[in-house]
Amino acid sequence: MRSCVIIVENLPVPLDRRVWQEASALRDAGWKVSVICPRTEKYPLEYEVIDDIAIYRHPLPLEARGRFGFIAEYGAALFHETRLLAKVLRREGFDLIQACNPPDLIFLVAAPYRMLGKRFVFDHHDVTPELFTAKFGQKGVLHALLRMMEWLTFKSADVVISANETFRQIAIGRGGKQPNDVITVYSIPDKSRLQRVEPDARLRNGKASVLGYVGIVGDQDGLDHLVRAVYLLRTKHQFTDFQAIVVGDGPALQSAKALAQELGVEESITFTGYLSGEQLLRHLSSFDIGVMPDPVNEYNDKISMNKVFEYCALGIPSVAYPLAETRHLLGDAGVFSRTTEPAGLAEACLTLLRDKSLRKRTSAHAKRLSDTKFSWDRERSKYVAAFERLAPKSFEGSHVTVGTR
Repeated sequence: MRSCVIIVENLPVPLDRRVWQEASALRDAGWKVSVICPRTEKYPLEYEVIDDIAIYRHPLPLEARGRFGFIAEYGAALFHETRLLAKVLRREGFDLIQACNPPDLIFLVAAPYRMLGKRFVFDHHDVTPELFTAKFGQKGVLHALLRMMEWLTFKSADVVISANETFRQIAIGRGGKQPNDVITVYSIPDKSRLQRVEPDARLRNGKASVLGYVGIVGDQDGLDHLVRAVYLLRTKHQFTDFQAIVVGDGPALQSAKALAQELGVEESITFTGYLSGEQLLRHLSSFDIGVMPDPVNEYNDKISMNKVFEYCALGIPSVAYPLAETRHLLGDAGVFSRTTEPAGLAEACLTLLRDKSLRKRTSAHAKRLSDTKFSWDRERSKYVAAFERLAPKSFEGSHVTVGTR
């Protein structure tokens, strides 16, 4: 049986939706799949098997919030990934290694196995140099080092899986990859697992509308912009008939809560923390407007927000800053801030809060966009095909048709 191992550092599986969908797609195509990822409070087991996928988890410091934390986090991850990769080889075996960034350092863990003939796939989740700049607001020596690590990762990879077309051009341009060796696979959710359910009316807190946010809460995700936009809606615009709901967790959550308390809007924002399953779907189905407060910077301008695909799949109209990739994906299915500040985000939210007919039209457009253009089945086929071309020759005739379980 063909076998592979996927290494991801910044989220555990199955919480990392992209990685879990990829692992499941390979399993359904006849691959034996193992995953190495971090351990968290929600996913505390060092080892478990879920849906025939072996998961090896390791401890990890909190997400980096400074340059030294950045080094500590990635250093610890590399140590544990090296240790666990040797264990996976002994217990499960593998023909291919897939590394998911950030960081662009996992090629170091894979390097000894490359010399043994194992193939290496780089799943390009983030543009790490731009992410570093967005987090720490500067470049310098560490930024230059990250650029070098990114280039070495590209050079080491037999195939690069890019999260969008912008990333693909980076792999070809500054990564020097041949176009045929770079495949774009968007992080589109499996719609069989993301569907509307009966919303929970209690979440509205007696208000007419719900502004919703779902996602990881990191420093670069702009939740503070949403908190300030809520404040401006209540004070500058004197609009109070709404409740904001924040679904997600991360290192910036506590500071966002503190800001809400400082501005006196804590009663207007419900912070749920991490949710999953039916509870998550009930909250998402309660959203009247989905907010993407990710601020304008060279990192956010290039990435494809998971929220775009999730909101559209549920027919939720979106509000966002005018980020290049977000505008490219959403088009007229979103309402965009006219500025790059919370005041503009508040005005964009207010447009949809006050105009129910626009909200209905935008909702229908978002759902239509999801139904016609955002298909995980199509992305899955491209992803599996990239692995099939690297499969050991002894397995060339053992292809299994991609399906669902």
